[in-house]
Amino acid sequence: MAERTPAVEAAIDGELRLLDPEVRASPELFGDLLHPEFTEFGASGTRWDRASIVRVLTASGEPGTRLVTTSHMRGVQLADDLVHLTFDTDSNGRRAHRSSLWRRTGGNWQLWFHQATPFSEE
Repeated sequence: MAERTPAVEAAIDGELRLLDPEVRASPELFGDLLHPEFTEFGASGTRWDRASIVRVLTASGEPGTRLVTTSHMRGVQLADDLVHLTFDTDSNGRRAHRSSLWRRTGGNWQLWFHQATPFSEE
């Protein structure tokens, strides 16, 4: 069952910050939200680590113009230092179901694992 604990709220806030074009343009801001052991299985099927995703997503250094909308954001606190989020995104018609694990490390919540699975309404 989804719950809105302070930990879940912190993870949701972090997830939404990762989608912010200003944050995505800054390797420092973007990287601060990712755990050192971060791993992602992207919608493209690519496996990303922290260094590669920071490099690719912040390469231009300019805020992007691609608007990403989220829906159905839900979270469950699995342990004192672990939150699981699920949600959907739409980026110019490219839709994906998403799943994220956020870990509290040293008082900060960071994205530890993320997976995206493309889908269509058809």
